[in-house]
Amino acid sequence: MSTPLPSSSPSLLAASNTARPLLATITLASPLPAASSGSTSPWSWSTISRERKVVLVVLLVLVLVAICLLLIYCKIRRCKRRRPLCSASPSIPLSSATCNFTLDQVEEFTSGFSEANLLAEGGFGRVYRGVLPNGRVVAVKRWRVGSRQGESQFWAEVEILSQVHHRHIVSLVGYCITRSELILVYELVANNTLHLHLHGEGQPTLDWPTRLKIALGSAKGVAYLHADCDPKIIHRDIKAANILMDFDFEVKIADFGLARFTSESNRHVSSRLMGTFGYIAPEHSSDGIPTEKSDVFSFGVVLLELITGRKPVFSTCNSMADGLVEWVNLVEWARPQLTQALKDGNFDSLVDHRLQNNYDDNEMACMVACAAACVHQSARRRPKMSEVVRALEGDLRLSELNDGIRSRLSILYRFWRRSDNGTSQDLGNSQRMPLATQEYGSSHYSESTASEYALHPSGLSSVGSSRRTTRDLEMGKIERESRFHRRLLSSRVMVS
Repeated sequence: MSTPLPSSSPSLLAASNTARPLLATITLASPLPAASSGSTSPWSWSTISRERKVVLVVLLVLVLVAICLLLIYCKIRRCKRRRPLCSASPSIPLSSATCNFTLDQVEEFTSGFSEANLLAEGGFGRVYRGVLPNGRVVAVKRWRVGSRQGESQFWAEVEILSQVHHRHIVSLVGYCITRSELILVYELVANNTLHLHLHGEGQPTLDWPTRLKIALGSAKGVAYLHADCDPKIIHRDIKAANILMDFDFEVKIADFGLARFTSESNRHVSSRLMGTFGYIAPEHSSDGIPTEKSDVFSFGVVLLELITGRKPVFSTCNSMADGLVEWVNLVEWARPQLTQALKDGNFDSLVDHRLQNNYDDNEMACMVACAAACVHQSARRRPKMSEVVRALEGDLRLSELNDGIRSRLSILYRFWRRSDNGTSQDLGNSQRMPLATQEYGSSHYSESTASEYALHPSGLSSVGSSRRTTRDLEMGKIERESRFHRRLLSSRVMVS
């Protein structure tokens, strides 16, 4: 009989069965390893309460709404700052004849803005020569981005040139607008500027018929801006450097960066002088308001350049012995000579010596009279550009180159004569002149008008026809004014 093993005894088996559940309980109650403890995060979305979930969703929606509102606000500000495009997108041409070029296209037809294609350079940026795919040669103005003044001039030029179409105004072919580039594409006027032809070194002398052609073409361009555009436009920077010419010397007026519509002129009052020194009208420096008569003054300076061949501000050699150079304003230098030339009909001291007296006396008298009227110190007494065009074409008597005051007073005087005699009479210059002087109440108006606008008998008008009689010169200021008012009062009584 064998002896049983200790492990097989009933008591030991019972103790073993009792210990196994206890061991299992202890094992489950022990901590889990680190790897298994990370399987359930205490910050997971499922552990967040419903109230907190709602709060987080609301906050996220508010942030998104705020971002959208900020983007909309920035877009509105950008559109307002670039108002010249109005509601048009930069990707839409401003007119049927205006193209929207991409930067890659511009770089392609300028050969990557090659230095070999550089035409000019200034404070605004650079101008390059370009050739479009259809073979058309253009001028590409690449604006220097960074200054607000430069950007405002860019948008002004885009707005105005997209609406202006005239044979004597440079045409806008297209534009390119990117975040880093502002580019305008014009027709190329290949024969450079009037400034270069008049004042450039080594340039051949412009003959007199060419100068007269340039004067008339420029006058027509400015007159179109003042009278035929809707709304009317003030250029504000008429000068020889902004008058371009082709090889037939047909004129194109360019550079409208400072131009303004007349409806906006009063909103651009500034203490800063806008324009080019030597061309700025005297009244513009005092009130800062651009007007059509400011353009007329600047055009008068251009006429003086064509007549004299001198720059708007030139130097004299009188003080060279002291090592000093005296600078002279062309208008101030020319005014007394204009008066004397119109009085005696001798233009030798005034005319460009390079012409060698090869000019027509009547045509010279016409241009001198126009220049004298345009650069008049008083803006009111300057003519309209349409009147200058008529005078240069020979359709207007030069003694009538005024700002309209004399013509309005002439109408009033004709009205008085018609109501007095019952018939309409044709009044000569000698009859209209006293009325024109009575508005100012001084003999200076009549004398300066006779000397500045009347011509030598060999010209198109006569001095004697515009001078006042001795009796009128001796009349005092009070007597003349009272006589004028009596006539005006009597005409009203007769009509009533």
